[in-house]
Amino acid sequence: MRSDVEYSPVGEGLGMRDFWLYVWMRRAAVIAAHVTGLGLTLVICILSRPGTSLFSWHPVCMSVAYCLCMTEGILLFSAEGSPFCFKSRKGKVRLHWFCQALVLIAAATGLGFMVASKNVSERPHLVSWHSVLGMCTLAATGLQAACGLFVMFPKLLRLSSSVPPRLKLYHATCGLVVYLLATVTVVLAMFSDWFQATVRGVAWWAFLLLPLFPALVVMNQITNAYLPRKKITS
Repeated sequence: MRSDVEYSPVGEGLGMRDFWLYVWMRRAAVIAAHVTGLGLTLVICILSRPGTSLFSWHPVCMSVAYCLCMTEGILLFSAEGSPFCFKSRKGKVRLHWFCQALVLIAAATGLGFMVASKNVSERPHLVSWHSVLGMCTLAATGLQAACGLFVMFPKLLRLSSSVPPRLKLYHATCGLVVYLLATVTVVLAMFSDWFQATVRGVAWWAFLLLPLFPALVVMNQITNAYLPRKKITS
């Protein structure tokens, strides 16, 4: 008795015209997600005015970590609209690891600046939903990186040299959870006193919605790549 899981290619069952329209829409969405992640990072860096205070480096580091590096680290596996589509699977995995290493470094640096700023101003820690969920996101990011080590080096789990498909599925699923946690944390940052004093009116609503678009693209990419179509039992 053996049970396997088949994964369905996107666009199955569509006519040729609808299929190509679907492909171009997905490609446009991925490109827009790249632009949104980069643009959001640049704007937050400008609004933060890095160097004016210890706190000013916190949004810079965190936006670079999650809005830019984590987004690019996931989207580079997309077959549509990725600037690294010419890379081999092995090359993409290396770039993914490089991006995730940058996420850990930038996030840890941002946390350090936030702790230092709170200590200098003698303000309490973890008093907002943004800070609490942010700590959960940082912990989940570290755990996900550790899981990635087992995917990269399966012998650490005393497995064979090949990575079991389900281990990749679990890693991708947990990665999606971490990315969604990061997205909610970024959205909650829009409700902070600093951000509401910096951005007002229609612009604030635009910033509130911007992080959601890359999250939808990432969710669509991972579910299309790993969502089971049917089980075959023989």
